Amino acid sequence: MRIEIPEQKKLVYQSVIPIRWGDMDAMGHLNNASYFRFLETARIDWMHSLGSPLDAGGEGVVIINAFCNFYRQLEYPGDVLIKMYASDPGRTSFETWATMERVDNPGMINAAGGATTVWVNYKEQKSKPLPDWLRAVVS
Repeated sequence: MRIEIPEQKKLVYQSVIPIRWGDMDAMGHLNNASYFRFLETARIDWMHSLGSPLDAGGEGVVIINAFCNFYRQLEYPGDVLIKMYASDPGRTSFETWATMERVDNPGMINAAGGATTVWVNYKEQKSKPLPDWLRAVVS
């Protein structure tokens, strides 16, 4: 199944992540699990940039699903530019999307993914309404 990234979205963050030798698989390309780690790293770095680091006793984001479409292989060495987008804010959730391209080949999307992101109280393990400051960022 292929999930397409919508045209209606807001660019919220960009990050460059180096491809490490250990990220490669036996076939000589970036291991599929590494794409999801890159998406996670960009999402967490984005939250930190907003002043919302993870706090197990407080509130923050969790994802309830995730996907990645693989278009072209990424290989070592190189750096990956991840562009994070947001859309469709609801009461407690919003969609996150990301594209991955090599820094040395701008505009050529190698992979794209996304996740449904929910604001939760970690201790209570319950969803909570999006804070106004976050709603403003993702709207």
